[in-house]
Amino acid sequence: QVQLLESGGGLVQPGGSLRLSCEVSGGIFSLYYMAWYRQAPGKQRELVATITGGRSTNYADSVKGRFTISRDNAQNTVYLQMNSLKPEDTAVYYCKPLGVALFRDYWGQGTQVTVSS
Repeated sequence: QVQLLESGGGLVQPGGSLRLSCEVSGGIFSLYYMAWYRQAPGKQRELVATITGGRSTNYADSVKGRFTISRDNAQNTVYLQMNSLKPEDTAVYYCKPLGVALFRDYWGQGTQVTVSS
């Protein structure tokens, strides 16, 4: 059974921080190339950050220097530390293994992040 369980979202003021978590069930997590996506109201889902099994990371230009993706293979969990949050970061955030057939058609419920004063 596959599952992606995102958590850690909430309401935060501009300039604040949040740490998102995503627990992954199914397959061999340590091998997965993991990604965080986000989708704002009325917009397409966009890729925010990625991390390989070897912990190489990549970020969208809009979050570079503010967000940090990490993983704990012992906990089957990927994290997204978000600092210096802006109102334009408001979105539902999702995690997903990339290129894994087991998760091809599966998305978790996401976690809502709202940045507002």
